[in-house]
Amino acid sequence: MVFDASSWSLTHTVQVGNARLSCMLAVTEDQVWMGSEDSVIYIISVLSMVCNRQLTDHRAEVTGLALDLDKYSHKVAYSCSAEGTVLVWDVPTLQVRKRFRLSCDRLQSVHCSNGMLWCCSRDSVMEVWRNGSLKNRVHLPDQQRGLFSAVVVLSEREELWAGFKDSADVYVWRIKDTTTPVLRLFLPDCSGCSCMIPVKNQVWIGAVGRSSAKGKVYIVDSERHQVLKELQAHSDRVTALCSAEDRYVLSGAGKHDGKIAIWKVE
Repeated sequence: MVFDASSWSLTHTVQVGNARLSCMLAVTEDQVWMGSEDSVIYIISVLSMVCNRQLTDHRAEVTGLALDLDKYSHKVAYSCSAEGTVLVWDVPTLQVRKRFRLSCDRLQSVHCSNGMLWCCSRDSVMEVWRNGSLKNRVHLPDQQRGLFSAVVVLSEREELWAGFKDSADVYVWRIKDTTTPVLRLFLPDCSGCSCMIPVKNQVWIGAVGRSSAKGKVYIVDSERHQVLKELQAHSDRVTALCSAEDRYVLSGAGKHDGKIAIWKVE
């Protein structure tokens, strides 16, 4: 069943211009970082929804953002760009602590889990140590085809979920053994997904529809592995999602849409 935005907890939308958003991250209670195709990270005030700072250290499209704590419990952020660069940011000072580069076919996203980084490229998902050293690569089985576009790691379930640019399938691996997927989910009326985030006991997936080519957000029960709802509020592919304290989810779409929808989590 498709739930129209007006009937399911859409609080409001915010216009953000014509730049295509690639990723979003709630970094502090009052800041959201937004990565864009113009290689800039825009820092947005949650209260005013106005950009009050820009980070310009990347040299290619910013495709992923993640948040973690270092060994001293200091908050650090990770950002990645399409050509394979990963930057480590000190959040209070907005200074780059470290940088490294991964060898891959277009770096799509970065995620943190149990002291490891999970980096999604088009041809594989890489498990990476914090210093940039590669630990493991996850590939699709030989008989399957597809370009990875998004991943999420569910630490409590020890699962790795992956979606694909031109496919309605979502594959699930056990983190302890990533040789073969243990499950395949199907997203109805979907022609490809762009992003994923965990929210409580759900996985939210940003995608584009097949019949209408409009942006969609799928909400999947992470325990039962079932699609619960489909949300529509965008006229272009949903390219970025972020969770605010598991109470709200922000969705951003391509430049033909140019707005952010803010959803209340049920």
